[in-house]
Amino acid sequence: MAVYGGIQAHELERWLNALTNAAYDRRCPLVKVHGGNARARTARQDLLHLANDYRCGDSSREESAAELGRWCQTYLSEAEWYVLVGTRQAPLQTQSTEALSEEERSLTVLKQHRVG
Repeated sequence: MAVYGGIQAHELERWLNALTNAAYDRRCPLVKVHGGNARARTARQDLLHLANDYRCGDSSREESAAELGRWCQTYLSEAEWYVLVGTRQAPLQTQSTEALSEEERSLTVLKQHRVG
């Protein structure tokens, strides 16, 4: 994976819980998912399908972890990934100060859903 690290199979349940909670937390950037409401609904629906397939036994833990890693690459920004992993945030690209402060606020809320 390019920027993102792999999700370990033994951490899958923690990741599913954290991402599901973050995806429905209206204060988090995952609610917006970088493209508006339609993309956010699709991201949440994909996440719920993935979790359901794993919890019903339709896919193995390893398959689900790999699929969740692909989901993260598709829907999370690099900064969001680093916040969820619990490591130091990647440097934010320069933007207008108003947009940057809103993103920083969202990432602060996202820290509540951290996995690492």
